[in-house]
Amino acid sequence: MVLNPWNIDALADVEKETGKKVYNILQLRLHPSIIALKEKIANGPKDKIYDVDLTYLTSRGHWYYTSWKGDVSKSGGIATNIGVHFFDMLSWIFGDIKQNIVHVNTHDRSAGYLEFEKARVRWFLSINADTLPDEIKAKGQTTYRSIVIEGEELEFSGGFTDLHTKSYQEIIVGNGYGLEAPSQAIEIVHKIRHANPIGATGDYHPFVKKPLVKHPFITKR
Repeated sequence: MVLNPWNIDALADVEKETGKKVYNILQLRLHPSIIALKEKIANGPKDKIYDVDLTYLTSRGHWYYTSWKGDVSKSGGIATNIGVHFFDMLSWIFGDIKQNIVHVNTHDRSAGYLEFEKARVRWFLSINADTLPDEIKAKGQTTYRSIVIEGEELEFSGGFTDLHTKSYQEIIVGNGYGLEAPSQAIEIVHKIRHANPIGATGDYHPFVKKPLVKHPFITKR
């Protein structure tokens, strides 16, 4: 929705001035598998802290680096551009953020460790096709999503087609997500963007050690 936490306050002022509402498209909150996971965690042991690995790889071409998305000042970089919906989903399910460590943050990937009230999350995001697992490349696929919770893969590869439409339908009937809903996710990506990456230290995602190749079309870092 915005790049910085304080931008939400400005939008709240606009709401007051106009009497209108600002809504978010938080489509992952409408995915059946994500809803089922939220219910499972809510009904599970109250004191359990879950171990989670989040991996999202979605290949982008040269156009990405020469468009506004390649400009961090406009897109917020990898973590914001392709990751903010996943961070919102994690916040929605596992509660308030307690720790936010960044291991890698470059032009084509970002990775780190997030600790929520009910989860320890190692995450890795990339737009570089070279980071795709070999079995995914062999199938000719260009996107890979994986959420592993306590060693068990969450199946949510399908069901994405109509989520935006469902989001608009919910807004129309008065069930949309307002300004407060994405606030923690915005805070998370803001801190990631301004953090000093510590490299492959501590509890990091296995993909952190994948080779980094400088892209010739990068205009801004």
